[in-house]
Amino acid sequence: PGLWQGLALLQHELLLFAGVFFLVGALDDLAVDMAWVWLKLRGRAVTARRNRAALQQRTLAGPVAALIPAWREAAVIGHTIRHLLDTWPQASLRLYVGCYRNDPATIRAVIDAARGDNRLRLVVHGREGPTTKADCLNRLFAAITLDEERSAQRFAMLVFHDAEDMVDPAALGLLDETIAGGADFVQLPVEPLVPRHHGWLARHIGSHYLEEFAEAHGKAMVVRDGLGAGLPGAGVGCAASRRALDLLVARQRGESGTGLPFASDSLTEDYELGLAIAAAGGRCRFVRARGEDGRLIATRAFFPHRFDTVVRQKTRWVLGISLQGWDRVGWEGGVSEYWMRARDRRGPLTALVLLVGYLLVILTALQGLLIALGLAPPPQITSLLVVVLAANGVAFLWRIAMRFAFTTREYGAAEGAWAILRLPLANVIAIIAGRRAVFAYARTLRGGTAQWDKTDHDAHPTTAGLLGSVSS
Repeated sequence: PGLWQGLALLQHELLLFAGVFFLVGALDDLAVDMAWVWLKLRGRAVTARRNRAALQQRTLAGPVAALIPAWREAAVIGHTIRHLLDTWPQASLRLYVGCYRNDPATIRAVIDAARGDNRLRLVVHGREGPTTKADCLNRLFAAITLDEERSAQRFAMLVFHDAEDMVDPAALGLLDETIAGGADFVQLPVEPLVPRHHGWLARHIGSHYLEEFAEAHGKAMVVRDGLGAGLPGAGVGCAASRRALDLLVARQRGESGTGLPFASDSLTEDYELGLAIAAAGGRCRFVRARGEDGRLIATRAFFPHRFDTVVRQKTRWVLGISLQGWDRVGWEGGVSEYWMRARDRRGPLTALVLLVGYLLVILTALQGLLIALGLAPPPQITSLLVVVLAANGVAFLWRIAMRFAFTTREYGAAEGAWAILRLPLANVIAIIAGRRAVFAYARTLRGGTAQWDKTDHDAHPTTAGLLGSVSS
């Protein structure tokens, strides 16, 4: 009886703990949903229809520099460079690719991809790699500044991409149009691709990003834009005005004395980019538009498809955004800014609550077995717990309905259904990544050195039969 009573008490307390915090998170998500509905009704969340060919051929308002930092990306960087230069024909575009002196394979791939196009600039870092992505971006910015001094002409905007990206034909024109219209930072949607070229399990591990980005870039970022809050950058498909980079340089000069835009020890410089520009007084925009074919004007890429690499990437995100964000970004702005930054930093708590939830599943199964064998009486459930569990049940049904709806809108009903079935997988990844991030953060507090814990890429969309689906 003593053991049973202890087990029942533990289950009750864990149920109450998990139920309350699940409900708090559900109310937070519901508030975002209602804000999105309100923006929709006010006509402020409309996805515009644009002509891809017209945007692709747009005359740029000024010179544009595109930046791609690369470390051990020989497998994909050549495809990215060739597709980008072929897709964006503007003569005033310059593509800066940053490599490391101890990465000859990537350097060779970049040179081979040039094919005589004088818009490509190869920048070799003088330090051994990997440092951090932020440090590599600083090296690229130094090269850009030197070219500006030599030509006596400044770039109008800087566009950021990763080595594995497939750019949209209309993206550069849309970014240029928005920056020329007065924005200082612009983020376009990111559209993860289904890794059909891998096995069934790898396909679904990699595809769990589909529903995450469908909701994040179909709703959450739209709400942030509508509320006027700072926009976290994705690191790809985003652009900053040259004025905004000057603001970041001035800020870094005051904080670290470097005179470069990025903090070289940051693990999430992309997340910090838009927030830092907003904090410095810049105007940020999230722009959703579709081409005449109905597809989003977005950056497309394959995301990790192995469990270990997914956990590593999610760990880096939780560490940089949820934990280091407290130190690096802090709390600034009004109510909407506080709200959004609190949402960004709930990752470790979410992981803890999810872990408790799965422990409850085990405890409940054990309890049910004991009751079935007649070894224990049915538990007494308080009215408070009944209300909390009922509310969580309704919230869960709403959540899976929203996930299905947003995933279906971009990928079809089949992927919408899979998005629901992949929830346990996504939760397990979140739990493991949250735990690893906390321990990694503890190591940084003891003086650990930041390093580019990048994701390995083995395939590019242009080699997987996806090029024609977004061509002009």
